[in-house]
Amino acid sequence: MELRIGIADSPRELDLELDEASEQQSVVDAIEQAIAAGVGVYWISDRKGRRVGVPVAKIAYIELGPDRNQRKVGFSA
Repeated sequence: MELRIGIADSPRELDLELDEASEQQSVVDAIEQAIAAGVGVYWISDRKGRRVGVPVAKIAYIELGPDRNQRKVGFSA
């Protein structure tokens, strides 16, 4: 699953690929809980095992989507 987080006051967005075992709703719930609890930094691990800390107060937007390998290529109707 692909996770893209926009950070306020930053020209770039954070783009991560999560494990296939990760469910979209569980990721959404974890981020919402971190925001509601006022946690300073939300830590998330990507597919390669890297840990990334995101300042919760600076989250501008979040996009969740399918894995890049699952995207279809070509034209469809």
